[in-house]
Amino acid sequence: MRILFGVSLLICLFPILVKSLSPSLNDDVLGLIVFKADIQDPDGKLSSWNEDDDIPCDWVGVKCNPRSNRVSDLVLDGFGLSGTLGRGLLQLQLLRKLSLAKNNLTGRISISFAQLSNLRVLDLSENSLSGSISNDFFRQCGSLRSISLAKNKFSGHIPESLGMCSTLASLNFSGNQFSGSLPPGLWSLHGLRMLDLSDNSLDGEIPKGIEGLNNLRGISLRKNRFTGEVPEGIGDCFLLRSIDLSENSLSGGLPSTMQKLTLCNDLVVGKNGFTGEVPEWIGEMRSLETLDLSENNFNGHVPDSLGKLPSLKVLNVSKNSLSGILPESMRNCVNLLTLDISNNYFTGELPSWPFEFGLQKLLFSDNRLSGNVDNAFASSLESSRHKLVILDVSKNQLSGEIPPSAGGFSRLHLLNMSKNSFAGSIPASIGQLKILDILDLSGNQLNGSIPLEIGGATSLKELRLEKTSVGGNIPTSIGNCSSLVSLSLAHNEIIGPVPASLAKLTYLETVDLSFNKLTGTLPKQLANLGRLKLFNISHNQLQGELPAGGFFNTIAPSSVSGNPSLCGASVNRSCPMVLPKPIVLNPNSSDADPGTIPQSFGHEKKILSISALIAIGAAAAIVVGVIAITVLNLRVQTSTSRSAASLTFYGGDDSHSHTSDGNSGKLVMFSGDSDFRTGTHALLNKDCELGRGGFGAVYQTMLRDGRSVAIKKLTVSSLVKSQENFEREVQKLGKVRHDNLVALEGYYWTPSLQLLIYEFVSGGNLYKHLHEESGGNYLSWNERFNIILGAAKGLTHLHQMNLIHYNLKSSNILIDSSGEPKLADYSLARLLPMLDRYILSSKIQTALGYMAPEFACKTVKITKKCDVYGFGVLVLEVVTGKRPVEYMEDDVVVLCDMVRGSWEEGRVEECIDSRLQGKFPVEDAIPMIKLGLICTSQVPSNRPDMAEVVSILELIRCPSGGQVESGSGMGSGSGSGLG
Repeated sequence: MRILFGVSLLICLFPILVKSLSPSLNDDVLGLIVFKADIQDPDGKLSSWNEDDDIPCDWVGVKCNPRSNRVSDLVLDGFGLSGTLGRGLLQLQLLRKLSLAKNNLTGRISISFAQLSNLRVLDLSENSLSGSISNDFFRQCGSLRSISLAKNKFSGHIPESLGMCSTLASLNFSGNQFSGSLPPGLWSLHGLRMLDLSDNSLDGEIPKGIEGLNNLRGISLRKNRFTGEVPEGIGDCFLLRSIDLSENSLSGGLPSTMQKLTLCNDLVVGKNGFTGEVPEWIGEMRSLETLDLSENNFNGHVPDSLGKLPSLKVLNVSKNSLSGILPESMRNCVNLLTLDISNNYFTGELPSWPFEFGLQKLLFSDNRLSGNVDNAFASSLESSRHKLVILDVSKNQLSGEIPPSAGGFSRLHLLNMSKNSFAGSIPASIGQLKILDILDLSGNQLNGSIPLEIGGATSLKELRLEKTSVGGNIPTSIGNCSSLVSLSLAHNEIIGPVPASLAKLTYLETVDLSFNKLTGTLPKQLANLGRLKLFNISHNQLQGELPAGGFFNTIAPSSVSGNPSLCGASVNRSCPMVLPKPIVLNPNSSDADPGTIPQSFGHEKKILSISALIAIGAAAAIVVGVIAITVLNLRVQTSTSRSAASLTFYGGDDSHSHTSDGNSGKLVMFSGDSDFRTGTHALLNKDCELGRGGFGAVYQTMLRDGRSVAIKKLTVSSLVKSQENFEREVQKLGKVRHDNLVALEGYYWTPSLQLLIYEFVSGGNLYKHLHEESGGNYLSWNERFNIILGAAKGLTHLHQMNLIHYNLKSSNILIDSSGEPKLADYSLARLLPMLDRYILSSKIQTALGYMAPEFACKTVKITKKCDVYGFGVLVLEVVTGKRPVEYMEDDVVVLCDMVRGSWEEGRVEECIDSRLQGKFPVEDAIPMIKLGLICTSQVPSNRPDMAEVVSILELIRCPSGGQVESGSGMGSGSGSGLG
C-alpha cells in the first residue's frame, strides 16, 4: 500500500520534482518508477524495480554507464508490457538506447524523445502504437542514429522534420499505415545506410535526388503505391547491397545506371508494371545473389549476360511475357538454388543443366516446353549434388512416359507434372519418395492402375490423379499414407470398391472419387473420419446405404448423385426393407378369390400382387426387399360384390373398427370416401411418385369424385408404435384442420406397412420455388411475405393444439393453386415410440440447418421453441434465397451465422436475394431478417412464441400499427443482442 501511495504521489508531483531537483542519481530511479506506473506488467518482469533503491543499475533491463552510474540503456524487448508511454522516460537524460520492441504498448507517442539529447537508438517496433506523428516530432532529434517504429499502427504522413535528423543511419517505418508522398528532405540524410518504408500506403513518385544518399546500403519500398519510373540517380548509390521495390505500380524500364551497382546482392522489383526486355547490362551487376523480376510485363528473351552472374542463387522471372529458350550461358550460374520461369512463353525441351547443379527449387509451369523429361531427370540423378525439394513442370506440352528415375529425387517435397501429355503408367518408383508432401499428375493421358507402391510415400498430404485415365482398383496400400489430407481421383476409369483402408487416414479433409466406375458399398468405418469436409462419390455405380454418423449425416446431395443404387436420406431414396406379403385391395367384394379386381377396372381379372424382388450384391446375392405397396384403388359399388377381402375398410368414425388378422390390413378414411381410381397403379408407377423425405415416399392418386390425394408410404416401420398407439395418434392428427395445414384424410395399417392419406396440393414445395426455378420465374417479395405469414399461422394453430411440427423446412411447405402455403409432415414424430434425439435428427431432420441447438443437448427439453428456431431459419431462407447450409469448394456456410455476421457488420442488405434487388424497397426486408435472427436465438427462452410471431408479421405488413421493434421478442430486452 505504501508503494502504491508513493507512486501515485510521484506521478502527481512529477512536473514539480523535475523542475526542483538538481540532477542526481535519484533522477533515473524517479523516471523509471514513473514510467513503470504508466504501464502494466502482467508477467512481473519489472518486479526488481524498487523505488527504495539508490540507483537502478541492477534492475532487469537497465544498463548503466560504469563511470557515472547513470542509465545508458533501457532494453525491455518482449516483456509483455502494455499501457502507454509516459513522461517518466524524459528523466533519463543520459539514455543512449531505448528499446521497447515486441510488447503490447498502445496509444499515441505524446512525448518528444528529441529532448533526450544523448539518445542514439530508439526502437518501438512490434507494438500497437497508433495515430499520426507530429510534423515537429523530429525537429530536435539530437544525435539519433537508429529509429525503428516498424510493425505498429501509425498513420498519416511521414513528418517533414525527419529530414533534420542529419546523424540518422537507420530508419525503419515498415509495417504501418503511413500514407502520402515521401518528404523531399529524406534524400538529404547523407549518413543514412538503411531505409525501410515497406508495407505502408505511401504513394506518388519516388523523388529524384536519391543519389544524395551515397552511404545507402539497403532500401526497401516494398508493398506501397508508388508510381512512375525508378529515378536514374539510384545508380549513384554505389554502396547499395539490397534494393526491394516490389509490389508497387512502378512502370517503364529499369534505369541503365543500375549497372554501376556492382556491390548489389539483391535486386527485387517483382509485382510492378515494368516493361521492355530484360536488359543485357544486368550481367554487369556481378555480385547479384537474388534477381526477382517476377509479375511484370517484361518480354523478349532472357539475356545471355545472366551467365556472368556466378554468385546468383535465386532467379525469378515468373509471370512475364518472356519467350525463347533459357540461354546455355546460364550453366555458369553454378550457385543457383532457385529457378522460377513459370507463367511465360518459353519453348524448347526441358533444359538439363538446372538439374545438374543441385538446385532446390525448379518451377517451369505454364509455359510451352515440349519433348520428354528423360534426359533432364537422368542428369539430376547422375549428379552427386542433387538436392531438389520442389519440381513443378505443370501446364506445358511435355510428353513421353514419366521416367522411373522420378523416384530418385529422395529430398522432394512437391512434384507437380500435371496438365501435360504424359502417357504410360505411373512408375512404381514414386513410392520411394518417402518425404513427398504433394504429388500432382492430374490432366495427363496415363493408363494402367495406381501402383500398389504408392503406399510407400508415407508423408503424402495431397495426392491428385484426376483426369489421368487410370483404371484398376484403388490400392489398399493407400491406407499407409497416414498424413493424407486431400485425395482426388475423379474423372478416371477406376473400378472396384472403395477400400476400407481409407478409414485409417484420420487427417483426410477432402476426397473426390467422382466420375469413375466404383462398385460395392461404402465402408461403414468412413463415418469415423472426423475431419472430412468433402467426400464426393457422385457418378459411380456404388450401392447400399451410406455410412451412418459424422460427416455423412450432412453430406451434400450433389456429392452422392449419379449412383442409382445408393440409398439414404442424402440421395432422397429409401433403403429397401422386408415388407408384408401383397395386400389385396377390395374390401367390399364377396368373390371367393381375394386377389381379383372389380369388373369396373376392365374386362379381365388381374392379380394385384406388387412384389418387387430386388437382387443386389454379386457373390452373396441377398434378397433385400420385396416392395408390396397397394393403395386404395377400388370402387365401392354395392352392385358389384366379390370375394371376401383380407383388407378391412372403415369410413368416417373409427368406433366400429375391429382387429384384423396378421396378414391383412386396416383402411380408415375420415371422410368416408374410399373409392380410388388409380391408387395401386400409382404405387407401381414411379411417374406418380411426388417425392421422398425423411419419413418416406409420397405418391399421387385420385378419388372417385376426381379429387386427387397424396399417399405417404412410411419408411420408419421398425420405429412406429403399436397399432393401438399409432391409430390414436393418427386420429388426433386427422382432426387438425387449418387453411395453412395439409389435411390428413385417412390411413392404412399393417404391422409392417403404414400409409397416410393426405389432401393433394398441386403447386409444388417452397424449396423448388426458391432454389430450382430458372429464368425470371421466381417468387416476388409479396409472394414470399405471404408464404412466411401463412406458414406462421399454420404453425401457430399446431402449437395451440399442443402439437410440435419437429420437421419444419422449405421442402415441407407446399404451395396450393392460389399461392397459399400449407405445412406438411407435421407431428409425424408422435408416431414413433419415443422422442429420441438421434431418431429425430437422423430420420426426420434430414435437412441440416433447421435443427435447433437443443437437439445436441440431452438435458434440454425439446419444445415448441424448436419449431420457432426452424421457422427463423425458414424466414432467412426466403428473404436471402440461400439454402440453410451452402457447400462451397473448401468451406461450409451456415445461413444463420452468415446473416448474423452481416448484421453485426452493418452489411445486412447484401444478404437479400439478388433476384429481388430493385424490385421492392429493400428496407422492407430488414425487419424480416431481424425477426429471423431473433427466432434463431441460441437460447430457447429468447425466441418468441409463434402467436407473437404472427402479430409481429402483421405489424410488418401494416406498420401503422406500431414499430416492429415494439413487438414481443423484437426489442432490446429480448436478449437477442440485435440492435
